[in-house]
Amino acid sequence: MRLLIVARAVNRLGAFSLAFLTVLITTSFGASAAVAGYISAAFGLATIPSRLIGGRLADRLGPRRTIAIGLTGCAVAQLGLACANGLTAAACFAVLLGLAYEIYEPPSQAMIADVVAPSDHVRAYSLLNAALAVAGMGAGLLAAALGRWDLRWLFAVDALTCLLCALAVRLVLPADQPASTARSGQSVAAAPWRDRSLLAMLAAGTLFAVVYLQIMTMLPLAMELRGLQPADAGVLFTTSAVVITAGQPLLRLRRLAELPAHAAFAGGYLLLALGLAGYALAHTLVAHIAATLVWSVGDLLLVGRAYAIVAALAPSGAKARYLAVYGTSWGIGAIVAPITGTQLLHHAGPTGLWCAMSLACLFLAAAQPAWLRTANNRREHGETSTPDQRAAPAAKA
Repeated sequence: MRLLIVARAVNRLGAFSLAFLTVLITTSFGASAAVAGYISAAFGLATIPSRLIGGRLADRLGPRRTIAIGLTGCAVAQLGLACANGLTAAACFAVLLGLAYEIYEPPSQAMIADVVAPSDHVRAYSLLNAALAVAGMGAGLLAAALGRWDLRWLFAVDALTCLLCALAVRLVLPADQPASTARSGQSVAAAPWRDRSLLAMLAAGTLFAVVYLQIMTMLPLAMELRGLQPADAGVLFTTSAVVITAGQPLLRLRRLAELPAHAAFAGGYLLLALGLAGYALAHTLVAHIAATLVWSVGDLLLVGRAYAIVAALAPSGAKARYLAVYGTSWGIGAIVAPITGTQLLHHAGPTGLWCAMSLACLFLAAAQPAWLRTANNRREHGETSTPDQRAAPAAKA
C-alpha cells in the first residue's frame, strides 16, 4: 500500500494543470469564458466512461497494467495540450485527457481496500490523501511559478509526472495475476447500479464534486475578475495542502477518531460552507488564504470517509466496480461545474458563485447524514449484507 501511495504522490506533484485549463483556453487560444466552460465540460463527460473502463480493466488485466495504461494515456494527452496550435486541437486533446484521466483511480483505490482491514479503511484513504497533499504543496508552488511564465508548461510538467508515476507503478507494484486466477477466487456477481445505498452516496458525492471542482477550476478565473493574479490560486492550493497534511495527527485524537460518520459529514460541510462564504467576501490574497484555511479544515473531516463507506458496501471481488460507479460523481461534476461556474461568474460575479456553492454545502450538511441513517435502517431491516457492508455505516476516522 505504501508503494502505491508514493507512486500516486509522484503523479499528484504535476496534477495541478487542470485548474488552469479554462485559463489556458481563454488566454492562449482567444476563446470566451463560455467556450472554455464547454470544453472543460467535454473533458468531464469523457471522465465518466474513463472511470468505468478503469473498473472493468482492473478486473480483466489487473491493477498494475490498468494504472500504467491510464497514466500513459494522460501523459500523451497533456503533451498534446502543451503543443496544441489551435482551439480545435486543444479541445480534442482535452477530451482525450478525460478518456484517460480516471482509468487509474478504481484499481488504485480498490488495492488499498483489499490490503487494509475494513476498520482501517478511513485511516488508509486519509493517509493516501495526506500523501497527495504533501505532493500538492510542491504542485501549488510549481503552478504559481510556471503559470507566470507560460501556462503550457504546466501541462508539459504534468505529462512528465504521469510518466514517472507509470514507471514507479511498473517497478514497485506486484505483478498482476492472470485474469482467470483473479476471477477463480472471487465472487464477481455484483449490481452496483441497483444498490440504493451506493446510489445515495453517489448523489451526495456528485453535489460535493460540483462544489469542489468549482474551487479547482473557477478559483483562478474568480481571482482574475477581482484584480488578483490567477497564478496565485496555486498559493491557495498549497495552503489547503498544508492544512490537510498538518491536520492528519488530529484525526487520531480520541474525540475525532470516535466521531460518527454522519456527524463528521455535517461538521465538514458546515466548515466548507463557511470557507466558501469567505471567498464571496474576499478581495485580497490574504482574505482568500484565510477562507482557504477554513474550508480545508472541513475537507480534513471528510477525507477518506466516503470511499471507506463505498468500499465496505461492495461485495467480494467488486470493490473496483463499486468505487468506479461512485467515482463517476467526479465525471458528472466535471461536466456541471465549468458550465455552471462560468455562467455564475458571468451573471453574478465571484460573490454569486461562492454564495451558491456555500448554500450547496449547507444542503449537504443536512442531507448526507440523513441519507446515511436511511442506509443504516435499510440494512438493519432485511437487506442482505456482507460483514464489510455491515461495517460501512459505522465507519470512523
